[in-house]
Parts: sequence; structure tokens; C-alpha cells
Amino acid sequence: MQGPGMQSTIRRTEGSGHGHILRPMKISIFLLALFLAVAPARAQALPDAIRFSIVVERGDLSLAREWLDAGLPPDFEGNVIGTGLMIGAWEGNIPMMELFLSRGADINKVNAHGEQALLHAAWKGRLEAVRWLVEHGARMNREGKQWAALHYAAFGGHAEVVAYLLERGADVNALSTNGSTALMMAAREGKESIAKTLLASGARTDIVNEWGDDAVRWAMRYNNLQIASEIAGREKFAVAAAKPAATWGRPVRSLPLPDRADLLLAQARKMEAAGRRDEALKLYRAALAAIREPGTGANKASTAARATTGMVITARRDKPGEQTATLNYATPAAGIDDHSKVGAGGTADIADDWLRRAREFEAAGRRKEALTAYRQAAAALRGGGQVPDISPIHP
Repeated sequence: MQGPGMQSTIRRTEGSGHGHILRPMKISIFLLALFLAVAPARAQALPDAIRFSIVVERGDLSLAREWLDAGLPPDFEGNVIGTGLMIGAWEGNIPMMELFLSRGADINKVNAHGEQALLHAAWKGRLEAVRWLVEHGARMNREGKQWAALHYAAFGGHAEVVAYLLERGADVNALSTNGSTALMMAAREGKESIAKTLLASGARTDIVNEWGDDAVRWAMRYNNLQIASEIAGREKFAVAAAKPAATWGRPVRSLPLPDRADLLLAQARKMEAAGRRDEALKLYRAALAAIREPGTGANKASTAARATTGMVITARRDKPGEQTATLNYATPAAGIDDHSKVGAGGTADIADDWLRRAREFEAAGRRKEALTAYRQAAAALRGGGQVPDISPIHP
């Protein structure tokens, strides 16, 4: 049974809108609708791996901060180097590293290639970034056989970084995933001053990696005779020098990518990140044509200089018919290896196969798949016809 007061209340709520009971409900419904409209837009504002990499690489602190404020995980990884902190280390961008670390990024996080931010800074010779990372807790020494910052600094020829790491307690005899030492890296790359620094710091000369090679063998293989003499001593070096060059094995080096092709690939990545797939496809095709031009890096002999960044092709020793090609930076853990060979079918066949797939996808209007296939073809061609027997991180 309803009393007069209740009937009056019902009439007000059903009347001309001057009642007060439904107003809070209307406001709540309005706010909920507004939230539902804004939430998807906010979620869409977060980047994919490609856009993240491009923005952080170019040092856009403001946009990176906006993404983090919007909920981007601080250890979100881009499509090439890794996390924002890793990219900052690669670029030597300390403010970028500070931003991601302040939001909870793991300074010792490992990417898909077993690399950490400190390794990236060491590889690029970013001494100030290396210092900042060590001072903020980056570990120089790692457990077991793993690539360390000292390997990367020695391989890259960064004497100041090597000296700093040794001063701070880096293990001079640390073993990489294939059992190689920093001294072997210096011997391979002809970094005489670094080799001397490592020897003076107690580097062992008797360590043999899983391929049966030591530092002297690598120095001889790459014709770095002064380093071989420093490591072996005069008498042992005289014996080694008397042996035929073939004794030491064939030197294998990565090939540089033509500057024009590199620029076209960078532009293609930007177009792809912006969602402009048609333009990206055209740029990828142009880059591939530039790579295949006579006289460019992809067609030169294997004695060409090593590229500091690259597209890595890997194969498994137990599965010689299976290769993969991925866009990546050619740091040691990403595939640099002294025991290289062309796998079943050869790299040219791998590239042609990816190109065939790319054209098929493009003809079918499947632009996303076409872009992926073009990237893989570029990776195969940039490999210069050499496929590592086994990637250090894929035993």
C-alpha cells in the first residue's frame, strides 16, 4: 500500500524532469558512456612494437612519457633492440633511460638475443651510458656462459669502455655462450690496444671455445699477426707463422649494406609504423633492388668490412635445411660467428623464396603479410650469402 508521500515522489520522478531522484542516475549513465567512449581511444593510443622502436630511437621523451602514463609497461619491447631502456642505452640517451627506470623498468632485463642494456651501450661505445648503467645497478658479470658487456666492447673496438669495465671489476676471462673470451673478440677484430689491455689485466691465452679455437687461432685466421705475437710470444708465434694460411681456417665477415638501401629500409619502417602500407611496400621493393645492384655490399666478396648493424640469418647445426632470417642489429649474440656456411639452397634461394611469397601476398591484397615477406627477403640479401652454422643463442 502506498502512502501520499510515496505517490508524490513517484509522480515527480515521472513528470517533467524537475524531480531530484533520477538526476544522479542520469549523471552516472553519462559518465559511464563518456568513459566507454574514451577508453578504447586511450588503448588505441599505445604503440605497437615497430612504432615504439622508432619513437624511442629518435629520442621522443614526451611521447614515451605519455605512453607510460597511459599504461604502457615499462619493460615493453620494440621489434628490434628491446625495451625502452635498452634502446636508450643503444642510443646513449641517458634521459630516456632515466625515464624508463623511474617507471620500474628492469635494468638487467634480457631481450630475445640474451642481451641487456649494458651490452647495447658497450657495443655502441657509449661510455657515459655504460657508466650510468653500472652506477644504477647493471651487472657486468653474468652467470654461466653468456655474452657480457666486455665481449661487446672488445668486439666493437671501444678501448675506453673496455678499460672502464675492467676497472669496475668485469671478469676478463668471462665466457660467451660458445665459450669465447673478450681476448678472442679483440684478436678476431684486430683491436691491438684492447688485446694488450686484456692481457695486462690477466686474460688467459689457453682458453679454447666450443669450436676448438683459441685467441691465437683467431688472430692468425684474420691476419692480425701483431696480436697473435702478443698472445703467443715470440717463439710460439714463429712456429705459427710458418704454417700455411689454410691451417687457421677461412675468415668470414658480414657485409655492409649500401647506404641508399639502408635509407630506403629506414623510410619503409617509418611508413609501416604510420600504417601507410602501400608506401612501405614500394620502399621495401626499392630497398631490395638497391641491395641487389651490381657492386653493392650484397654482391661483393666476403672480405668486405664488417657491418656494425645487420639483418641476421641463423640455422641449426642439426637441421641444416632450416634457416630463419630476421631484422636485427648485428651484435655478437645476434649471430656473429666464425663458422659460417651457406645452408641448403643458399641465401639467394632463401631471398628469392621470400620475394615470391611477398609478391603473392601483395597480389592477393594481403599487405601485412607482404610487408613481412619483404622484410625477410631483405634480411636474407643483407646476409650476403653467408648463413651462420649455429646462432649462439639457439644451440
